[in-house]
Amino acid sequence: MNRLYLFFHKTGSPPWFYKYSGYLIPWLWAGFLLLTAIGLYLGLLVAPADYQQGESVRIMYLHVPAAWMSMMIYGLMAIWGFIALVWRIRIMEVLIISSAPIGAAFTLIALVSGSLWGRPTWGTYWVWDARLTSELVLLFLYFGVIALY
Repeated sequence: MNRLYLFFHKTGSPPWFYKYSGYLIPWLWAGFLLLTAIGLYLGLLVAPADYQQGESVRIMYLHVPAAWMSMMIYGLMAIWGFIALVWRIRIMEVLIISSAPIGAAFTLIALVSGSLWGRPTWGTYWVWDARLTSELVLLFLYFGVIALY
């Protein structure tokens, strides 16, 4: 337990965090742009149309990853908040503050792309289904975190 405690405090110290994140950010941006371009090309141009949904199935290649990311970021924010409260590591609060707008953007992408997919599939842009409503509540939670910080 002592090693875990020391690991959190070493990697959570602002000088260590800013030093190594400065090295990683250009590489992470390059990987993000490359993988996003490949994924959008394969999902929107190469993937075949569905026999039931037609061309509207291509929206799912954007919608489903955005919905996954919106929920995963919220889960990570909860874990980081727990670590910040228990061990008082200030960098975790920085991670929460910086990931809230990203999570809100992914949630908004999921809501808009889901509405665009729902129109030809269900005949309406919005139904008060539990999944759609919970994603909307998640967007409001992100807005609340952004407003607090």
